[in-house]
Amino acid sequence: MAKPNYQFEKRQRELEKKRKKDEKRQLALAAKDSAAGSDTDSEQEPAVVDSDVPGTTSGS
Repeated sequence: MAKPNYQFEKRQRELEKKRKKDEKRQLALAAKDSAAGSDTDSEQEPAVVDSDVPGTTSGS
C-alpha cells in the first residue's frame, strides 16, 4: 500500500487557505470601493452571474 503524501496534502490546504483569504480581501476591497462611491450606486443591486439561476442559459 502506498504511503500518504502529507506534504502534498498540507500544501493543498495552505493553497486553499491562501485562495480564500485573497478572495475575502478582494470582496472587502470591492465593498470598500462601492461604499466610497456615490450614494446612488450603493442603492443599486450588484449584478451577480450565477449559472444555477432558472431561466438563464449558458453557452449557445
